[in-house]
Amino acid sequence: MRLPTELRRPPRPLRLVRLPDGRDVRPHILDGFGGAGGAAMGWVRAGWRVTSIDIHRRRDLPDTEHIDFITADMLDVLADATYLQTFDALSGGPPCQTHTALVELRKAQGKGTSKVDLIPQTRAAFEASGLPYIIENVPRSPIRPDVILCGSSFGLKVRRHRWFESNVTMFSPPCDHAGQGRPIGVYGSKGDDIPSGGSTARTLDEGRDAMGIPWMSWAALVEAIPPAYTEHLGHQLIAYVQECAA
Repeated sequence: MRLPTELRRPPRPLRLVRLPDGRDVRPHILDGFGGAGGAAMGWVRAGWRVTSIDIHRRRDLPDTEHIDFITADMLDVLADATYLQTFDALSGGPPCQTHTALVELRKAQGKGTSKVDLIPQTRAAFEASGLPYIIENVPRSPIRPDVILCGSSFGLKVRRHRWFESNVTMFSPPCDHAGQGRPIGVYGSKGDDIPSGGSTARTLDEGRDAMGIPWMSWAALVEAIPPAYTEHLGHQLIAYVQECAA
């Protein structure tokens, strides 16, 4: 993929990561606020080595040699400019419950909603790094919708529109709501009726199948994005960093 001149950066060496037995060399991406590895698995499928960081220690994680899961506070990571420079690209989906359209539904159900908003800190650190970056969040959040992705574009049973802000130009496939039919909801509680019709997934297996994520618990699943999203973006991002290094 040739990049427009104005988007090309000066050449810089890739931070290639080789496995101990020398079988693989991949560029290295930070997956901040990584949760149970939905985004991380998509980066892996696109050819990245991933360091996924989350403040909570997780048990429902994918089994892959290409992801290093680290329990740490992302605010500490964002504050360490030297550490950020060990990556070829940065990504993260800061907590988003403040901005989600489901805030009022959660309140009506008597469920708590986090008021934490770490988008400003994430953007500031990512921009200051000078590295290619992607920030993911829900529609209505205060990020630029440079790319909007929908599960229907990837043959999934969820819609789950998500916005992505990036300093790299990328493209979005169109939604295919008509071809998808009635989507399955993966949020809130299992078996919730949806006012517009349908319901959330009735079982954990149905939710996993709808998202294309076979390993997560329900609690992790409702906070995740499908790996198909970051796989789609990851192919474009890896082409970009390889072009910059050429």
